[in-house]
Amino acid sequence: MHSTPRFLQGVFAFEGKGLDQPAPVSPELSYVVPDGVSAQAVYFRGGNAAAELVTVVLVRDGKPMRYFPIGAKGDVHVPLRVVEDLLAGTSIELWLGAPAGVSGTLIVDLGLVEI
Repeated sequence: MHSTPRFLQGVFAFEGKGLDQPAPVSPELSYVVPDGVSAQAVYFRGGNAAAELVTVVLVRDGKPMRYFPIGAKGDVHVPLRVVEDLLAGTSIELWLGAPAGVSGTLIVDLGLVEI
């Protein structure tokens, strides 16, 4: 079986709208599973340079799939042990929830594998 790694990653400035109001971070942090393959999210790494807790939300076809809280001026590495097959055509995005008015920088790296 041949697999291909895919990554959603980068450094992004943000301004929070509320922890309960996550919003897309950047078009760069979106991915659609190509025809003829399926994919799985296998890990998430994130860093938060703000002085407040933020939450990165892995969104699948417009609905939250996983939440990754990142503490103030903190980081997290989450190897995903429970993985789900993402079928062709599935849309994945990373969104951010942060307290209203809080600005900062988010560093993210989501690892996916196409199979």
